[in-house]
Amino acid sequence: MNHPAAGRLLAACLLSAACALGLPGAALADAAKPKVALVMKSLANEFFLTMENGAKTYQAQHSSEFELVSNGIKNETDTAAQIAIVEQMIATKADALVIAPADSKALVPVLKKASDAGIKVVNIDNRLDPAVLQSKGLQVPFVGPDNQAGAFKVGDYLGEQLKPGDEVGIIEGVPTTTNAQQRSAGFKEAMEKAKAKVVSVQSGNWEMAPGQQVAAAMLSEYPNLKALLAGNDNMALGAVSAVRAAGKAGQVKVVGYDNIKAIAPMLKDGRVLATADQYADRQAVYGIEAALKLIKGQDTGAQNGVITTPVDLVTGKP
Repeated sequence: MNHPAAGRLLAACLLSAACALGLPGAALADAAKPKVALVMKSLANEFFLTMENGAKTYQAQHSSEFELVSNGIKNETDTAAQIAIVEQMIATKADALVIAPADSKALVPVLKKASDAGIKVVNIDNRLDPAVLQSKGLQVPFVGPDNQAGAFKVGDYLGEQLKPGDEVGIIEGVPTTTNAQQRSAGFKEAMEKAKAKVVSVQSGNWEMAPGQQVAAAMLSEYPNLKALLAGNDNMALGAVSAVRAAGKAGQVKVVGYDNIKAIAPMLKDGRVLATADQYADRQAVYGIEAALKLIKGQDTGAQNGVITTPVDLVTGKP
């Protein structure tokens, strides 16, 4: 079993010895810094690029405290590739893993392996399945927003502009992910409050092209559709394209989630009605801060295993 803490203690002792002998100690000093691995989902998604940039900026400001290694997969559903990245981080003896899992259940076994190797694990963005974690005897703090509450804020804003009985469709993320399930639940809760009718829930796998295809199919099957609620902004971008292609611009409202930069002009001109900002640039930082506390044996401040981060409604209105 690997014990990173013991390794850091040894490095510190070696550094002290080197200094006492008047020998160069820079390399040993670097070895004493903990290595934090940030493992994200698809870097083709602007949300995760923003997350990575935020983490790198934070590390540059705290370069004496830790080293950062960041990785991502090519698409949102490539769970096997993400598992391989975690395996690689175990092999290279990372001190901590901060992960946005592509699947809420499938990543648990390899994260258990990482934990057994002495690596501290922190979960961000998409929550790991609590029941599966419990079955493995694994405790992993989740750092992230209340996705259901965030989606409800967006859906509630949309609902104010709908009439009772209006038909709407939900474009869901990867169905096996907790955040996709929670966002759909928040959207449904808001539509129930507005007395709108959810006629279809289909997965767009968090990506633009599948989101566009799903939206196009919904618009064709339900010609009276009044709104499309997308579980992230990538899929909302696809929905906007589908609405335009169907000749229904201005007739079908679109909402998203994430507040990526590409959505800003669409919020301004009304092609997208609203989205939710969960502060991608800070979310990884919150996770890294929790990981560094775990490495030091400090309390992360988690309540029932959760460190809740902000999520806010964003509209085109000033």
